[in-house]
Amino acid sequence: MKVKVPRGCQLMETAVAAAPAWGFFSSFLLLAFGTLVAALLGAAHRLGLFYQLMHKVDTASTRHGGENVAAVLKAHGVRFLFTLVGGHISPLLVACEKLGIRVVDTRHEVTAVFAADAVARLTGTVGVAAVTAGPGLTNTVTAVKNAQIAQSPVLLLGGAASTLLQNRGALQAIDQIALFRPLCKFCASVRRVRDIIPTLRAAMAAAQSGTPGPVFVELPLDVLYPYFMVQKEMVPAKPPKGLMSRAVHWYLANSLANLFAGAWEPQPEGPLPLDIPQASPQQVQRCVEILSRAKKPLMLIGSQALLPPTSSDKLRVAVETLGIPCFLAGMARGLLGRNHPLHFRQNRRAALKKADVVVLAGAVCDFRLSYGRVLSRSSKIIVVNRDRKEMLINSDIFWKPQEAVQGDARDEGLILGLGRSPGGRNGTPLQYLCLGDPMDRGASRSTVHEVTKTQTRLSTHAHAHTACVPGGRPGNVHVITFPDCTLPCCPLPLGPALGSLSFSVMALLPLFSPLPQPFRVLLCPLFQGR
Repeated sequence: MKVKVPRGCQLMETAVAAAPAWGFFSSFLLLAFGTLVAALLGAAHRLGLFYQLMHKVDTASTRHGGENVAAVLKAHGVRFLFTLVGGHISPLLVACEKLGIRVVDTRHEVTAVFAADAVARLTGTVGVAAVTAGPGLTNTVTAVKNAQIAQSPVLLLGGAASTLLQNRGALQAIDQIALFRPLCKFCASVRRVRDIIPTLRAAMAAAQSGTPGPVFVELPLDVLYPYFMVQKEMVPAKPPKGLMSRAVHWYLANSLANLFAGAWEPQPEGPLPLDIPQASPQQVQRCVEILSRAKKPLMLIGSQALLPPTSSDKLRVAVETLGIPCFLAGMARGLLGRNHPLHFRQNRRAALKKADVVVLAGAVCDFRLSYGRVLSRSSKIIVVNRDRKEMLINSDIFWKPQEAVQGDARDEGLILGLGRSPGGRNGTPLQYLCLGDPMDRGASRSTVHEVTKTQTRLSTHAHAHTACVPGGRPGNVHVITFPDCTLPCCPLPLGPALGSLSFSVMALLPLFSPLPQPFRVLLCPLFQGR
């Protein structure tokens, strides 16, 4: 028997069945609309449209991005810029000269970075080099790697093709960021003029924070040159006719506006705070307890202990306060002067074997310490280093640290902390380390060559200034004599990082002070940083 359903009920059932379909369709439309709006907002942000609404472009200005680069370098105390002049970087070289930064033109890009590395080691500031794009940057790879291994803060500024021409076959255009990413702590490519200052400040801070090292900043051509020159090269002078031509013209004009929008607005240019690891008070106290019970302690101070910001005088006072015999390596050579009673130079291997406590302050158990095999298994080892990987290299194979401190060996870290602590040492005499002649007192017994403008003769000098340079045979000492003057840095122990020292310290000496004739310099070949 069939039951007749009222027409109103049939309509209601149809509406109920259609409701889910309409709800799904409306949700789909809402999702699609939201996605479209988000895509449009993202594109507008990427094109810089929102930023351009609040920051205008000064089309009449003749300023260029090189001025921003020079201002940041000047604010960070940079005095020298090493380069090999190229068209990609010409504006920043001109701006640096106007602000009093000395631009030193070299004959090869690798020399420029080696010189910047030397300035960083001698002055404690960031060394800066600027080279042109492509082969100019590839030529610096050896020197950048040398700075990385030596933990030297170096800023490398590299030119590049215009932002819109990259990956389009432009002159000397390669993937420079990919090339330097394994070598540098910080790599960045500046895409807008307003980004120059914050990017360089971040790069300078990264070069000095943590474990110091080289950083790389890529500066495209259109970021460095003034507006009118970039406009001439980027935007066609003839008005477009077709629809596609008008779209391309608008895109180029907008890219130009975004490139220079807010370019000359005031920004802070000074240094950012540095992130330098420090030893905790608990770690310092544990080291004090170990040293207070030591009878034959020994300290090995490496290059890292001489890193900024603390002056070497404070480190020397702390070492003297501790009263521990020490060997100096790398840039730490010369810390205690020529005849200091705590400074030993010979028989290091035997001394390390006899010591009951060894402090490795910025020293590394690499080939220079036979990968740790020169350390006695019975010795208690205190190691302090900013780089944890380097600090523990070859550990638990040939040696094992009693206390491993990841921190700065000089600032508020181990050596200064121990020097200020009341723990003190028990006054053990130092004669146990004198396993023969404790020191090589210089070149007083060396046969040297004194060179003057008029004659060459054999002589002996015990008080000549010293600098380590490559060349010569082991044992040869060369003295170049000119009228007396005081050199700003004595000694200048620039130990090599890759087994060769490829930059000339002599070439850098005139940069730090005028050298009236005559002066005297003792040049001693030094191999493998030993």
